[in-house]
Amino acid sequence: IKYTPAGGTITIECRAPQHGQNPRYAALSVHDTGIGIAPEDLPHIFERFYRADKGHTRTQGGTGLGLAIVRGIAESYGGRVTVQSVPGHGSTFTVLLPAS
Repeated sequence: IKYTPAGGTITIECRAPQHGQNPRYAALSVHDTGIGIAPEDLPHIFERFYRADKGHTRTQGGTGLGLAIVRGIAESYGGRVTVQSVPGHGSTFTVLLPAS
C-alpha cells in the first residue's frame, strides 16, 4: 500500500477453492498499481530484514519484516505466499491457505 502513488489502485480479492482442485486452496490476493519489484529482488523479498531498493525505502520506513511474517503465518497453516510483479506497473501478492 505504501508503494502505490496517490491516485493508484489497490484491489483485494478473495477466491474460494475451485471445484475439483486438489489440493483445495482458498486465495486472498492484493494487487496494486505501485512501483513494482525489480526481478533481482523477487527471490529475496520474503527474507527477514530484506529491503528492496535501499535508497527509495529509506523514506518509506519499515524494517523488512512484514512479508517474512506473512509467509511464516501462511506456512504455519500449510499454505504459501506468491508474488508477481512488473516494475513500474505494480505487484500482486497471493496468500493460499488449505481449505477443509
